[in-house]
Amino acid sequence: MSKKNILTSETQTGEILELITYNRDEYEKLDNLSIQDLLTEIKPDRVNWLNVDGLENIEIIQAIQQHFNLHALLIEDVLDDQRPKSEEYDEYLFFTLKMLHSIKVGYIDYEQISFVLGHNYLISFQEKEGDLFDAFRNRIRLDQGRVRKKGPDYLLYRLIDIIVDNYYTVLDNVGERIERIEEELAEGKTSQFTFQRIQRIRKELIYLRKAVYPVRDALSKLIKDDSPFIQAETTRFFADVYDHVVHLIDSLETYQDLTASLLDIHINTQNNQLNNVIKVLTIISTIFIPLTFIVGIYGMNFDYMPELRWKYGYPTVMLVMFVLAVGMLIYFKVKKWF
Repeated sequence: MSKKNILTSETQTGEILELITYNRDEYEKLDNLSIQDLLTEIKPDRVNWLNVDGLENIEIIQAIQQHFNLHALLIEDVLDDQRPKSEEYDEYLFFTLKMLHSIKVGYIDYEQISFVLGHNYLISFQEKEGDLFDAFRNRIRLDQGRVRKKGPDYLLYRLIDIIVDNYYTVLDNVGERIERIEEELAEGKTSQFTFQRIQRIRKELIYLRKAVYPVRDALSKLIKDDSPFIQAETTRFFADVYDHVVHLIDSLETYQDLTASLLDIHINTQNNQLNNVIKVLTIISTIFIPLTFIVGIYGMNFDYMPELRWKYGYPTVMLVMFVLAVGMLIYFKVKKWF
């Protein structure tokens, strides 16, 4: 499997290393040391969260791999674009999924984030600088909530829960755009640009489906496998995240159905507008058919046509044509053809 270009020119600002170690009584954050120095600061009596932002420096990845004895296939999964999944090894648990940031100008800003859970540590590998965890880091520092009283498995749960909760934000954005298009279609406002917007939403929902569905399977495996790295009391928290993902999938399917309906409504609206135009043109053509017939008769160059030399011939013909056109309009109106 080929490696992908993980960082764009906008996000390629170098790797960021961060180590947060804590227990009930102590907390420490280190983010200005080399990877070799950070690895020496890992303490066996604390929970150690090692976060790596940026995956281009292979030396950092290799140093982490050697220190924690990570399998080569696991490192390959970290560096490659993978479906969300969960895998258990002898000494650690691997979990990867997509972290969605936002939707900008019709595309989803996302990155892959991978976790390696051990008995006293959690490693997170992120492709880009910046994430959704700043507020949670502050809660750890201030000892708010349960995290300082729990192990690394609870830390993993909280990080996954934050990522999944942000799926709702991204999905709500899609829902708002669907509602706006629905309102426009209800008002009869439609154009080729409307079709492009609907198609863009369909593509986003397809990507979201690919990102969310495997998370359900990965969490299901995590809950059912009775892993030694996940304590029994923490399993119920992962089960709660699983329920959130199932709800997300239901919402996704609803939005996909709505988008398909929007496309049908858009096509029907376009067809109705076209039919209205054709109806108007048909009525105009129908009215002018007898008028053209009359004009054609009196446009013939015969010498012996009585009406040609009649004093009131011209106004009479014009009056007949006018009465005929108005009569046809009244007839069409009575028949409710327009």
